Amino acid sequence: MDEVIKELIKKEKTISTMESCTGGGVCNAITNVEGASNVFKFSAVTYSNEFKIKMGVSSDVIEKYSVYSKEVAKEMSKNISLFTNSNYGIGITGKMNKKDEANLFGDDHIVFVSIYDKDKDSFLVRTVELEKTNRKENKENIIKVVEKMMVSILGL
Repeated sequence: MDEVIKELIKKEKTISTMESCTGGGVCNAITNVEGASNVFKFSAVTYSNEFKIKMGVSSDVIEKYSVYSKEVAKEMSKNISLFTNSNYGIGITGKMNKKDEANLFGDDHIVFVSIYDKDKDSFLVRTVELEKTNRKENKENIIKVVEKMMVSILGL
């Protein structure tokens, strides 16, 4: 994330995250970089539907598409950006090779990542199919996907 944070500082842009299955892993990767406090505003780990909704995700979108969907990831990224007035919002939801008895819909090995660009009112969305059975390795791979997406958005 070094390159991403340096570029955000250079461009005077800010970023925030709303993560579910990554449990704050992206936030951790960002805040491990010297100078991140200049651009990083806020992070929310919203494991439950209840707190996704409290953070602005539409319950109708969750009901229609399931909590494990690109539509919910987009809602997460946009709402965290608006909540914090950040230029970029990152939203991540999905299942890491585990059934969720409360939310049975959706594949058990798919994660949805969305980055909202408030200045352009646009989204970059990726669907990540998990190949590892190790949760830590899956989180690390998703963080790498987020980093690559930000590199692309920032034109690096």
